[in-house]
Amino acid sequence: MLLLIATIVTWFLNVSLGSVSIPFDEILGMIFSDGNSKESWRYIIMDYRIPKAFTSVLAGSGLAVSGMLMQTMFRNPLAGPYVLGLSSGASLGVALVLMGASLFGGIAATAVFSSWGLVIASSVGSLLVLLAVMLASIRLKDTMAILIIGLMFASLSSAVVSVLAYFSPAAQLQQYVFWSYGSVGDLSWNELGVLAFFWFLGTGIAIYSIKNLNSLLLGEQYARSLGMNIGKNRALLIISTSFLAGSITAFAGPIAFVGLAVPHLIRQVIPVNDHKILLPAVILGGAILMLLCDILAQLPGTDLTLPINAITSLVGAPVVIWLLVRKRKFLF
Repeated sequence: MLLLIATIVTWFLNVSLGSVSIPFDEILGMIFSDGNSKESWRYIIMDYRIPKAFTSVLAGSGLAVSGMLMQTMFRNPLAGPYVLGLSSGASLGVALVLMGASLFGGIAATAVFSSWGLVIASSVGSLLVLLAVMLASIRLKDTMAILIIGLMFASLSSAVVSVLAYFSPAAQLQQYVFWSYGSVGDLSWNELGVLAFFWFLGTGIAIYSIKNLNSLLLGEQYARSLGMNIGKNRALLIISTSFLAGSITAFAGPIAFVGLAVPHLIRQVIPVNDHKILLPAVILGGAILMLLCDILAQLPGTDLTLPINAITSLVGAPVVIWLLVRKRKFLF
């Protein structure tokens, strides 16, 4: 309940702060009634700040759930939402569009100037990597081998991106670098609706898998002795992660650190491993962290905006270190 209240307070704080100062009572009037506010204020709140706040909630919570699923599945505290190579596949798709214009000619140019161009390119890249990992998971019984294959796909994708970057003009390289910083402030209501659809799909699968996640905490052999189908459960967790991490990367870019750190933060604050408690706590914790990081990235009162990727690491890493040193105990 405290996390839920903190999420609501942080959401309103995120909406109320920005480069333009708008009275809080005007903001409440625009949200809960028609009001008679300035048209410029209405545009800022309804078409920019509120979609940005909802995007922060979906991105933070989705990445946090993905990280929790991967850490439980691989029993590895360093696993995160992008451990399967989904982010690298998305980056490769965007790099081919932004920096591979000479290879694809007019098709790439059309995709770049389309509002959905980078989203489609990122989604296709993530999907191809997902299919490769799924095929590998069918043939392999060892979960750690799947982890290694995901890392290898990430390395291959990064190598291709590096080659493209080496031969690309400065303008195209700059576009790609800006995309890689991540952003939660560029989505329209239609794009936010698509992101929310995939968020509900991925989170729904995670909720369905709660019992199996608790069984996996004691190892695959114990889970198998309870009658759990390891292959089916593994496929569900991979699909859930791909829905969440893949869609978030497609719409908001590769946002680092949140998926890795939030599950550990929640385990330090709420020392339990029962996923019935852990899953909703991780959802709310991820939303709070992303909303706070977005507030800091916007630098309220100024026209400057910092990369959200830099802020998530600058804010989150010291907090995790402090909690681990203070508790002197690593929960997993």
